Amino acid sequence: MALSGQEAEKQGPAEPRPGREPESWWCLVSYLCFYGFMAQMRPGESFITPYLLGPDKNFTQKQVTNEITPVLSYSYLAVLVPVFLLTDYLRYKPVLLLQGLSYVSVWLLLLFGSSVLHMQLMELFFSVTMAARIAYSSYVFSLVPPAHYQRVAGYSRAAVLLGVFTSSVLGQLLVTVGRVPFSTLNYVSLAFLTFSLVLALFLRCPKRSLFFNRSVPAGASPSELDQMNPGPGQPTGGRPGPAAAWRDSALARVLRELGHNLRLPQLRLWSLWWVFNSTGYYLIVYYVHILWNMVNPTMDSTRVYNGGADAASTLLGAITSFAAGFVKIRWAVWAKLVIAAVTVVQAGLVFLMYRTDSIWLCYMAFVLFRGSYQFLVPIATFQIASSLSQELRALVFGVNTFLATVLKTIITLIVSDKRGLGLPVHSQFLVYFMYFLVLFVAYFFAALLVGLQHLRRGIHQPLPPAQELRSPVQEKAVQDGALGSLQPGARPLALEDGVEAAGPASPEQSQQPEAKA
Repeated sequence: MALSGQEAEKQGPAEPRPGREPESWWCLVSYLCFYGFMAQMRPGESFITPYLLGPDKNFTQKQVTNEITPVLSYSYLAVLVPVFLLTDYLRYKPVLLLQGLSYVSVWLLLLFGSSVLHMQLMELFFSVTMAARIAYSSYVFSLVPPAHYQRVAGYSRAAVLLGVFTSSVLGQLLVTVGRVPFSTLNYVSLAFLTFSLVLALFLRCPKRSLFFNRSVPAGASPSELDQMNPGPGQPTGGRPGPAAAWRDSALARVLRELGHNLRLPQLRLWSLWWVFNSTGYYLIVYYVHILWNMVNPTMDSTRVYNGGADAASTLLGAITSFAAGFVKIRWAVWAKLVIAAVTVVQAGLVFLMYRTDSIWLCYMAFVLFRGSYQFLVPIATFQIASSLSQELRALVFGVNTFLATVLKTIITLIVSDKRGLGLPVHSQFLVYFMYFLVLFVAYFFAALLVGLQHLRRGIHQPLPPAQELRSPVQEKAVQDGALGSLQPGARPLALEDGVEAAGPASPEQSQQPEAKA
């Protein structure tokens, strides 16, 4: 029988036994973080566009903009769901090896490919590496006890960010100070990626995963568990009918729980933000290097500062992500207004990138644009994840990512692809500006409606000074007055940041939400 949401979330690696086992899994986590750092060491990545447009490959800007880059969105949409399922079914390590092989294939095609078809295959392999990132972020949770999830998630994310930052800085120094040509830089990237592939060979393959490889209590077979814990439609000792089997299946249970949780307005809001804003964000990220080459079409490679811009944007993104955890507001009241404010800033920065002829202003606008997006990512992650079980968490994030990829693919097909409008990159950024402007108008009017509703109800209660990020369930309790008037027997709820908020005692509420990398 499928485990319930709370049982499934509690189920995890047993606490390590005294002796050498704690050292063992800490060594595994350290090795995985080192692998995550080395897998990001691609100093040539920031300079792929000038490399393709330069004398080494000599592709035209139209070919890169309207024929090569759009393939990334199409192929990512095609591989996202299969890789997501294979990640869990194959228990992470084979997908990490696939990612390493795909990275090596990307740089081999960059170095030795000579046609548009070769570069389109390069984008296909790059989309596989993007889809396989879920394997790294999920793998770490199979190595440690649940009590350490938050800490090791922070370690693994820090390793990735440090790797991206170091790679960008190294690439910029090699180009500007060392006067290394782009082709040599790609050979350096290939060497790093080959080394990371070798590291992946020595990763341990976990015995369990989230969906397909669930562990069961020792000494009990699945059939014994079914007899001991029959489902509501299954009599003890009997074989369930088709309807009862469907009701008791893991998929049906997950869908029922998902439908129940989607009633939470904050969950819907942040999921929609994830879909629409991440679509615009990645469209900017995909095409900004082409825009930089148009704004600064220099043939002197030492005056190309793409690596510095990527390093600065990564650093600012890490700072704003960290700062988001200290924002003290009632998200049920102010979330739409905060999203609207960030979105209008993003729209202004995209418009600046569209209008400016200064490469430095273009760099600065991109750095601020990326930092503003990363500021809301941990808030959205917390708001979505804290009210969901572990299976639903993975499912909702996967669905949100898939929907964003579908929307991004549709926009790419219409705006960028030569079979659609085939717009040049400058015109594309005008379209993206209008996209963010429409999002701002929608968020702003939604915020106005929320404000009017609260004024009509006469809700002017000040925010208690100790309340920071709260889950949608706790925010709903605030709105309903549950936190203002405690019932007998109520006890404090432990929040993720250690702040306590009062609420009725229940097994579901008393669980501390896990952090997502």
